[in-house]
Amino acid sequence: MKQKVFGLGFHKTGTSSLASALHQLGYKVCGQQNVLHNELLNHNLTPFFELAKNNDAFEDDPWFLLYKEMDIAFPGSKFILTDRDVNSWYKSCLNHFYEDSTPIRDFIYGKGFPKDNEETFKKVYLKHQAEVKEYFLNRPNDFIVIDFTMGEGWEKLCPFLGIEIPEFNFPHTNKGLYTKNPNNLKKKIWLLYKKIYSFLYHKIYVPFFK
Repeated sequence: MKQKVFGLGFHKTGTSSLASALHQLGYKVCGQQNVLHNELLNHNLTPFFELAKNNDAFEDDPWFLLYKEMDIAFPGSKFILTDRDVNSWYKSCLNHFYEDSTPIRDFIYGKGFPKDNEETFKKVYLKHQAEVKEYFLNRPNDFIVIDFTMGEGWEKLCPFLGIEIPEFNFPHTNKGLYTKNPNNLKKKIWLLYKKIYSFLYHKIYVPFFK
């Protein structure tokens, strides 16, 4: 059984890159769990503990909110904080989410979309980064900070995990996908995908499981 690895960075800090990297290293990765937002908001963590038992690595929300609980439940786990300059991070959130939100992001920020919400987004982001670093202070065997935007990758991740550095390049997922250009083709495709996903989730998935 692999050692559990929890990604503690907010969305748009390289969570997809971390997930791809861990997958390539042989980890069974569990990502975003928006479908369980009611359980999270009602403080029912049972389904998250079950997911944690059945997977090796975890990234995106709500996992970065549950690091204390997971640290207690799975002693000896590894924790990775993906970091990024706050101004660059906010711009990426703005380009990606703009006026879109989710129940979990509403829970995190109060108002879960970044448009006209820069001060709150940055404040929450910096508070989270500081609290995580404080919690894992003096635990270098359990915790590292990685900034993919600064070129960090295999050479920092693999020694921390006790894994040999692979010969293939580190995956930088979604790099350059979001721009302020509304005519960007990749952005149009991504927004279309989000609309289709949202439609299927609310019109099919939610009614089916009610």
